[in-house]
Amino acid sequence: MNNCAIILAGGEGKRMKSDKPKTLSPVLGQPMLRWVLSALRKAGIDDICVVKGFKKECVEEYLATLDFPVESVYQAERLGTGHAVMMASDFLKAHDGNVVILNGDAPFMAAETIKNSLRQHEAQECAATVISARVDDPTGYGRIVRDENGALRAIVEHKDADEETLNIDEVNSGGYWFDCGLLLSVLGRITAENKAGEYYLPDAVKLLLEDGRKVGAYTAECSDAVLGANDPAQLEELNRIAKAKGYTI
Repeated sequence: MNNCAIILAGGEGKRMKSDKPKTLSPVLGQPMLRWVLSALRKAGIDDICVVKGFKKECVEEYLATLDFPVESVYQAERLGTGHAVMMASDFLKAHDGNVVILNGDAPFMAAETIKNSLRQHEAQECAATVISARVDDPTGYGRIVRDENGALRAIVEHKDADEETLNIDEVNSGGYWFDCGLLLSVLGRITAENKAGEYYLPDAVKLLLEDGRKVGAYTAECSDAVLGANDPAQLEELNRIAKAKGYTI
């Protein structure tokens, strides 16, 4: 079994007021991307592909400074998270195990969460496992809707949620485990029939459910797993949290 990882790092982060890709913004002096890479390696996953986009040369230069190999692919047009994973199709085809897909701007996704979610994913023989978290304020996040047995029934985006669903405090972290082959079986069926005209990775989960595949959700040990930064104030807050909680790479 050859498990691997894809990190989505193509974002521009216009609100960051920076001339570099968002994932290279620093938390305690290290790029957010480095925090994600470190967590993966601590979790025993060394086969990693980074999907680069905005100012790809900056990501390439950074990856070249690392003392371990990391593959990268280029997403020329930023057409959503599903589209980003499509750019890594050849990487997926080279693997027969599971792939964890993480956002490169979520620095507090812990190695423990990555390992434990894989353990559950394999034990339950799931086609996909969404990494979730329970948060005090779920506003803006996709909600995790489970059935009576605790299995995932749907991921409902905030804007599409009814009142009952809005009361759910378990949210999508944006991290997922997939069986590589099964992900490839639905990747090409994701459409961009939405207002943004983008291909969304949660649609892969929806398609697997429609195919009758088993999909699970693993609740992260700490709600910080969902945290990211879209502007300087949020980046400052990530730095404050990391300092206060003693987080290290």
